[in-house]
Amino acid sequence: MNVKILLILSAFFLCLPVACKQDIPKTTADIQPVEHIYAVKDSSSLHVFVFTPTDTGKEKHPAIALIHGGGWAIGEPSWTFWQARHFAELGMVAVAAQYRLSDQKNITPLEAMADTRDVILWMRANADSLQIDPDKIAAYGWSAGGHLAASTAVFPDTACSITSIPNALVLVSPAVTLAKDNWFKQMLLNRAEVASLSPDQHVRAGLPPTIILQGRTDTVTPLSEVQKFADNLAACGNRCELIVYNGVGHMFTPSSIPDYNQPQPDPAIQADANTKIDLFLKDLGYIK
Repeated sequence: MNVKILLILSAFFLCLPVACKQDIPKTTADIQPVEHIYAVKDSSSLHVFVFTPTDTGKEKHPAIALIHGGGWAIGEPSWTFWQARHFAELGMVAVAAQYRLSDQKNITPLEAMADTRDVILWMRANADSLQIDPDKIAAYGWSAGGHLAASTAVFPDTACSITSIPNALVLVSPAVTLAKDNWFKQMLLNRAEVASLSPDQHVRAGLPPTIILQGRTDTVTPLSEVQKFADNLAACGNRCELIVYNGVGHMFTPSSIPDYNQPQPDPAIQADANTKIDLFLKDLGYIK
């Protein structure tokens, strides 16, 4: 990834809810988030926005943490609100998460990885008040957010009595093979080796069931790199469903349009991907 890609991704995700409006039930607009502070780091408060299904009573629900993309350097939780409302409408508690963004001075993807783990820990620690089933928490991330979501499982917090490993992973155009990612290396500020933070190189048995949705002609997070991660998961006996869409690149941008410029997701493929994600979660018992 590079600075140009970061800028166009910013524009893309800000307009994404409009592009996908036809796929969102109208009633979801009535579900408004409750804002919480889940951690304070570097004197800054980190926030989550919790979308709870209506008419819940005292029932506990499966939950999903939503991690936006943006090259580890830009983005905000509101980029995921359309998805959060969708999942809340389907009966899940959806948590749109903020994390520290790399500034090429002090904050690196290491901090973003720690923050994302803390989101999962916070959800489990507060499961009762949030009406969450702590054994049914999924992590959903796209692009750089896909790296962060995957990292909650591959690089868990081992110092806490509560696990930061989610029970399922949903990854869209994820950055999960980073050996050749010069932008990620630049973001690290020499504080770690890229290989030590690349999920594909640290796969093991016992990881959560995973669905990956990917464009065949992706030039930002290429299929060959995502395929490597998926193959490693399967080789270790993990459940991994890789769905590849022909004729599109990063974030389902048609192959006739450069996907390193402003992405323009194909509406039909975006809708099909949304359906595949719902079916995956339904199969796991997260959606009735």
